Amino acid sequence: MATLRDIKLRIKGVKSTQQITKAMKMVAAAKLRRATESILNARPYAKKISTLLSHLVTEDDRVSNPLFSEREVKNVAIVVVTADRGLCGAFNTNIIKEASRFIEEDLKGTGKDYKLYCLGKKVRIILVKEIIILVKLIQEFFLTLIMQSHRIWLMS
Repeated sequence: MATLRDIKLRIKGVKSTQQITKAMKMVAAAKLRRATESILNARPYAKKISTLLSHLVTEDDRVSNPLFSEREVKNVAIVVVTADRGLCGAFNTNIIKEASRFIEEDLKGTGKDYKLYCLGKKVRIILVKEIIILVKLIQEFFLTLIMQSHRIWLMS
C-alpha cells in the first residue's frame, strides 16, 4: 500500500507533467499562429502568380506549343515533406508509408526513372534505410522559410 509520502510525490509529479504539457500547448499554439499568418500573407502572391501564368498562355498556344502536348511520362520527381521533430502523431509515419507504397506499387517495374527529394528529418530516418535513391535531403527547411532559401534549393 502506498504511503502518504508516495501519494504526495505522485501528485507533485502529475502537476509537474501538467505544467509542462500546458507550456508545450502554448508554444504549439504560437507556432501555429505564426504559420497561419505566413500562409495568409502569401495568398496575394499566389493569386498574382496564378493570374500571370493564366495570361501567359492562350488557347491557341496550348494547341500549337509542343510543351503543352501530352506525352509519355519517363521521369518522376517525388517530393516527400515531413516534420523535423516529433509530437505530430502518425503524420510522419503515414506520409512515409504512402511514399514507400507509391514507389513500390506505382513506379517500380514500370520502367520510369524517379528521383526522391526529401524535406524534414523524419523522412531521412526511415526512407534512407530502404534502398531508395535520394537526390536531395533538406532538414530544418521550415525554420527559416524565406525567399532566399527557396532560391538556393531550386538552384542546386
